[in-house]
Amino acid sequence: MIAPISRASVPDLVFATLCDAILTGRYPSGERLPTQRTLAAELGVNMASVRAALGRLEQLRLVEVRHGDAMRVLDWRRSGGLEALAVLGSIDPATVTALFEARRLLLTEAARLAAERRSDEQAAQLTELAGAVATAADDQAALLADWSYMATVVEAAGNLVFQLIMNSVRELYLPRVELFAPVVAHRDSLVPLYERGAATIAAGESGPAAAAIGELARAQELRMVPPQ
Repeated sequence: MIAPISRASVPDLVFATLCDAILTGRYPSGERLPTQRTLAAELGVNMASVRAALGRLEQLRLVEVRHGDAMRVLDWRRSGGLEALAVLGSIDPATVTALFEARRLLLTEAARLAAERRSDEQAAQLTELAGAVATAADDQAALLADWSYMATVVEAAGNLVFQLIMNSVRELYLPRVELFAPVVAHRDSLVPLYERGAATIAAGESGPAAAAIGELARAQELRMVPPQ
């Protein structure tokens, strides 16, 4: 059994509770979920809240309903999409490693495209955001400036799929921004890379832009995932 919700709940809270149970393996892949009536009793909520939460789980492909069978838990690593990132209750080391590897690869190619496709406004914005990282009063301000900088690189790339990936990562990143403080630790050494990335994108130099942003992303990756 999972712990009951101690106060009057809403579908969002039921959804978060069931998500955590699935993503952490308390309900393993292939297992039948308890009936809606059982879940409502265990959680201390009404059936409507459980039904709404299960509908969202099905949309995220965390569970499935087969005709004539109970609702079963899916292997979210095989069936889920990027939306699953946004509902992770906790971030384990393997997820952090995968996230920052993917981040580096995406940003490197986004920078290459951004140098070819950016608008004048986006080029100016990148220069401004590089300055914002350099002058940030604390790590949280620097992290938010870093996010805006990288999001602008991806937007300037003009690739819809890259943009949607970034949107999904945002839902994981921003609510837990304090966990990513190493990304901007000792940022004085990173500022030249932000500046070089902005300058090469503005100049339309795709190769140097990819190299600068790739080097920056790699340096940040090593801070979050030190080599063993």
